[in-house]
Amino acid sequence: MSQRQYIDRQSDLFVPFVAAGLSLRDQRETMERPFFSLSKNKRLKPIEYRSPDGSVFVNVYPNPEFGMATIWDADILIWAASALTDLKRRGANDLPRTLHFQPYDLLTTICRDTGGREYALLRNALARLQSTSIVTNIRAEKTRRKQRQFGWIESWSDLVDEVTDQSRGMSITLSDWFYEGVVMDGGVLAIDPAYFSLTGGRERWLYRVARKHAGGAGAAGFAITLPTLFEKSGAEGTYRRFKFEIQGIVRCNELPGFQLALEAPDGSDEPMLRMRRTSSAEDGEGTRTTVPEARPRRSAKASRSSPPEQGRFEPMFRFLTDETINAVRRDFPGWDVHALKAEFDIWIDGGENRQPQDYQAAFYGFVKRHDVRNRHQLAR
Repeated sequence: MSQRQYIDRQSDLFVPFVAAGLSLRDQRETMERPFFSLSKNKRLKPIEYRSPDGSVFVNVYPNPEFGMATIWDADILIWAASALTDLKRRGANDLPRTLHFQPYDLLTTICRDTGGREYALLRNALARLQSTSIVTNIRAEKTRRKQRQFGWIESWSDLVDEVTDQSRGMSITLSDWFYEGVVMDGGVLAIDPAYFSLTGGRERWLYRVARKHAGGAGAAGFAITLPTLFEKSGAEGTYRRFKFEIQGIVRCNELPGFQLALEAPDGSDEPMLRMRRTSSAEDGEGTRTTVPEARPRRSAKASRSSPPEQGRFEPMFRFLTDETINAVRRDFPGWDVHALKAEFDIWIDGGENRQPQDYQAAFYGFVKRHDVRNRHQLAR
């Protein structure tokens, strides 16, 4: 499934510290329909959803070895959507479908720990995102087809140090369907960073539904019957169990930015869930939402460099585009691009006025100067 590429270098890869300031975004169309398993247990039962009017269908098929991608795995897609939206906001002309990153950046952004176990879980999540197969007619009309089939990511790779067996950098290539859904106008919604603190699968899914439907619904909010909500969830188990768990979520009322209430509509024996917005989080590509401060790393192996001082601003996304990587390899052959990127990031962190306006151009210039000074070493 993945490409674990081993490199013969003894230096540790520096992983940039992630600070506050990231605009978190989620892909709008994935927020209201059952695209993910809501359980951490391995799910092998497919999801087969049809909208009440029959106009939309979503079928999700797990891989027998890895199971179905979960709503926790979807945090990686939130990170990717946020990265692309950030690049778009900065005026990038060509938004990459392949994102190169450091695992530490991703894990801290989605509020995960950064020990060895978490890196292994990250690789497992990427395997599920790649191997889960989705078939839907959402946006299929734009390709003149009745349906589209895809995995969440087309491929992923992990550059591993053969001495330490630690990751020196990863990359993911997003599927066309997801990528197009992020970069199109109105394709993303801002989400509250407290979303990552929700531990239950149903709570996470319900937040995304509330954000999609009640986010701009005004004071009245959005109401939906529990049987319809059950169908939209794709959850395994019985409706009775689902109803019981939703009642518990309503009693706790801890979805960030939303108020929940159960109502008894006239002429129906089934309750209705009403969701009202209580915060003023921005839509789409508007005002930034702030990520909770990244947690300090637990292992000294993660980096030889100390994290920057608290309160210091760091750019959130320091990944290289395919164009930059190809240009460096073409013009300065023989150098390890990812190792030089690590050195460049260390250099940036060494001074208050070193934040580049154009990361790609600045990195190319850094490699050019490095090549002039050290080209003789390659001849040994």
